[in-house]
Amino acid sequence: MTKHQDPLTKQQDYMTKQQEQMTKRNDPLDFEQQLRDVPEHYPLLQILAEDGTLKNEDLYQVLAPTDQELTLIMDWMVWARTYYDRTEKLAKQGRLGFYGPGVGQEASQIGSILAFDKQDFMLAGFRDIPQMVMHGATLENVYLWSRGHVKGNHYPDGVEMIPPQIIIGAQVVQGAGIGLGLRKRGKAQVAFTYIGDGGTSQGDFYEGLNFAGAFQANFVLFIMNNGYAISTPREMQTAAPTLAQKAAAAGIPGIQVDGMDPLAVLLAARKARDWAVSGKGPVLVENITSRFGPHSLSGDDPTRYRSQESFDYWSKRDPLPRYRRFVEGRRLWTEEAEEAAIARATEDVKRAIQAADEVPAQKVSDFLRTMYEMPTAELQEQILFYEEKERA
Repeated sequence: MTKHQDPLTKQQDYMTKQQEQMTKRNDPLDFEQQLRDVPEHYPLLQILAEDGTLKNEDLYQVLAPTDQELTLIMDWMVWARTYYDRTEKLAKQGRLGFYGPGVGQEASQIGSILAFDKQDFMLAGFRDIPQMVMHGATLENVYLWSRGHVKGNHYPDGVEMIPPQIIIGAQVVQGAGIGLGLRKRGKAQVAFTYIGDGGTSQGDFYEGLNFAGAFQANFVLFIMNNGYAISTPREMQTAAPTLAQKAAAAGIPGIQVDGMDPLAVLLAARKARDWAVSGKGPVLVENITSRFGPHSLSGDDPTRYRSQESFDYWSKRDPLPRYRRFVEGRRLWTEEAEEAAIARATEDVKRAIQAADEVPAQKVSDFLRTMYEMPTAELQEQILFYEEKERA
């Protein structure tokens, strides 16, 4: 059993270190200076420039990607963009339930998921469908989940995942618990999850992060900072100049990454996983990205709260053309490869929606039966009652 240091001794040690730091900096009562210093601790991690050329050769060498990995990133980003385009059409046709577009966030999604093993435990948000598919879920799962069908939650054997979380922030609490379980079992695995910038305003975010830090859970948390919590700008959600700095309050590392640069995201994700799986505790990664479309198709219109200048700014940083220029410059990507990726995604969507359409609709007895793992006596009576009605 680990011997814990006496709290008073720990506090004295902390105060001693603080006093040493005070002698090295300006007046500790200069609050304005404190606030000015914060962003310096969270510089933006970038590897690619906006025009697709290498901006940081040293970091690229640290990442040391193979040609196969570079191609795989592009292939999956095109797949994700095509998935979003095709699925939005299905949603507008009324063939799906809830749908959250993610166009613009492909670099943050694909770059991050490639850093994790299949044995790692994923907790998705509702916009993290490409990562779910790459981690082992099927698109049929996704479409049935969107329709509220229980079979959407029946993943193939061996897939370490739970259904996408709709309760904003709850996945952080869940991930902290799963990450702690992995640590206690001595597993060389991590739990990882995603949350939007709006989710960092939720109590569950702080509680989960604090718990994970206190117990050094095997946990990596990605903030997909797309600038808006539905229609609320990030600047109106918090006075903090970065979201990465929220890690400091939990005593864990935090990093801010160019989320439109898949190579920077991949490097940050790999380093974060390495740290967490080694037993050093969780890591918070803030990906600065943008969703080009609405928060969801449930009545949101981004043109009502975003300026044209905002759309123009982020469209110039679109991860697909940016990264496409990079891999084309290395002769790793062609028009034929792009067409093949689009065709693969189109066929995947077609097969998945057809399979979902063939699944029988749920009956009232089905909803009652799946409410609990073991139905209560009262539920059992209701199940029998509705089954008799459904047979009539």
